[in-house]
Amino acid sequence: MYATNVRDLKKNPSAALRHARNEPVLILKGNQPDSVLLHLESTLGDTMLALRPALASVLFRDGVLSLGAAAKLSGLPLVDFIQHLDSLDIEIVKADETVAQEAKDVSAWLKS
Repeated sequence: MYATNVRDLKKNPSAALRHARNEPVLILKGNQPDSVLLHLESTLGDTMLALRPALASVLFRDGVLSLGAAAKLSGLPLVDFIQHLDSLDIEIVKADETVAQEAKDVSAWLKS
Protein backbone atom coordinates (compact mmCIF):
# COMPACT_ATOMS: atom_id res chain seq x y z
CA MET A 1 0.00 0.00 0.00
CA TYR A 2 1.31 3.41 -0.96
CA ALA A 3 1.37 5.98 1.83
CA THR A 4 1.73 9.73 1.64
CA ASN A 5 1.31 12.59 4.06
CA VAL A 6 -0.98 15.58 3.72
CA ARG A 7 1.86 17.95 2.83
CA ASP A 8 3.06 15.74 -0.05
CA LEU A 9 -0.52 15.17 -1.16
CA LYS A 10 -1.02 18.95 -1.47
CA LYS A 11 2.26 19.32 -3.40
CA ASN A 12 1.64 16.47 -5.83
CA PRO A 13 -1.90 15.07 -5.80
CA SER A 14 -1.41 13.41 -9.19
CA ALA A 15 1.15 10.98 -7.69
CA ALA A 16 -1.42 9.77 -5.16
CA LEU A 17 -4.04 9.48 -7.88
CA ARG A 18 -1.67 7.41 -10.05
CA HIS A 19 -0.95 5.05 -7.15
CA ALA A 20 -4.67 4.81 -6.34
CA ARG A 21 -5.27 3.18 -9.73
CA ASN A 22 -3.31 0.13 -8.48
CA GLU A 23 -4.00 0.11 -4.75
CA PRO A 24 -5.58 2.22 -2.01
CA VAL A 25 -3.44 5.14 -0.89
CA LEU A 26 -3.00 5.66 2.84
CA ILE A 27 -2.89 9.34 3.78
CA LEU A 28 -0.99 10.16 6.95
CA LYS A 29 -1.57 13.20 9.12
CA GLY A 30 1.24 13.82 11.57
CA ASN A 31 2.70 10.36 10.79
CA GLN A 32 -0.56 8.71 11.81
CA PRO A 33 -2.95 6.93 9.41
CA ASP A 34 -5.80 9.34 8.75
CA SER A 35 -7.58 8.60 5.46
CA VAL A 36 -7.65 6.28 2.49
CA LEU A 37 -7.86 7.31 -1.16
CA LEU A 38 -9.63 4.77 -3.38
CA HIS A 39 -9.94 4.62 -7.14
CA LEU A 40 -13.54 4.25 -8.28
CA GLU A 41 -12.70 1.46 -10.73
CA SER A 42 -11.30 -0.77 -7.97
CA THR A 43 -13.24 -3.86 -7.05
CA LEU A 44 -14.46 -4.16 -3.50
CA GLY A 45 -12.50 -7.39 -3.02
CA ASP A 46 -9.23 -5.80 -4.13
CA THR A 47 -9.92 -2.80 -1.93
CA MET A 48 -10.59 -4.99 1.13
CA LEU A 49 -7.33 -6.90 0.62
CA ALA A 50 -5.38 -3.65 0.45
CA LEU A 51 -7.21 -2.04 3.39
CA ARG A 52 -6.60 -4.91 5.78
CA PRO A 53 -2.98 -3.87 6.54
CA ALA A 54 -4.12 -0.27 7.15
CA LEU A 55 -6.92 -1.36 9.47
CA ALA A 56 -4.64 -3.79 11.32
CA SER A 57 -2.02 -1.05 11.73
CA VAL A 58 -4.47 1.34 13.35
CA LEU A 59 -5.87 -1.35 15.65
CA PHE A 60 -2.35 -2.33 16.72
CA ARG A 61 -1.29 1.30 17.22
CA ASP A 62 -4.33 1.95 19.42
CA GLY A 63 -3.66 -1.17 21.51
CA VAL A 64 -6.82 -2.97 20.41
CA LEU A 65 -4.89 -5.90 18.87
CA SER A 66 -1.62 -7.56 19.72
CA LEU A 67 1.14 -7.64 17.12
CA GLY A 68 0.35 -11.23 16.16
CA ALA A 69 -3.39 -10.64 15.93
CA ALA A 70 -2.87 -7.49 13.86
CA ALA A 71 -0.49 -9.31 11.50
CA LYS A 72 -3.06 -12.06 11.06
CA LEU A 73 -5.81 -9.53 10.34
CA SER A 74 -3.56 -7.75 7.83
CA GLY A 75 -3.08 -10.93 5.83
CA LEU A 76 0.68 -10.30 5.77
CA PRO A 77 3.43 -12.50 7.19
CA LEU A 78 4.60 -11.16 10.56
CA VAL A 79 7.91 -9.86 9.16
CA ASP A 80 6.14 -7.99 6.36
CA PHE A 81 3.61 -6.55 8.79
CA ILE A 82 6.42 -5.31 11.05
CA GLN A 83 8.01 -3.62 8.03
CA HIS A 84 4.63 -2.10 7.17
CA LEU A 85 4.36 -0.69 10.71
CA ASP A 86 7.89 0.68 10.43
CA SER A 87 7.04 2.44 7.16
CA LEU A 88 4.18 4.15 9.00
CA ASP A 89 6.43 5.08 11.96
CA ILE A 90 4.28 3.03 14.33
CA GLU A 91 6.35 1.80 17.27
CA ILE A 92 6.30 -1.93 17.86
CA VAL A 93 7.66 -1.74 21.40
CA LYS A 94 6.21 0.96 23.59
CA ALA A 95 7.96 2.15 26.70
CA ASP A 96 5.93 2.20 29.91
CA GLU A 97 6.55 2.70 33.62
CA THR A 98 8.25 -0.71 33.99
CA VAL A 99 11.04 -0.08 31.46
CA ALA A 100 13.44 1.60 33.91
CA GLN A 101 13.17 -1.27 36.43
CA GLU A 102 13.50 -3.90 33.71
CA ALA A 103 16.63 -2.17 32.38
CA LYS A 104 18.15 -2.29 35.88
CA ASP A 105 17.27 -5.98 36.19
CA VAL A 106 18.86 -6.77 32.83
CA SER A 107 21.98 -4.77 33.70
CA ALA A 108 22.34 -6.61 37.00
CA TRP A 109 21.83 -9.95 35.26
CA LEU A 110 24.43 -9.13 32.59
CA LYS A 111 27.01 -8.17 35.27
CA SER A 112 26.62 -11.49 37.08
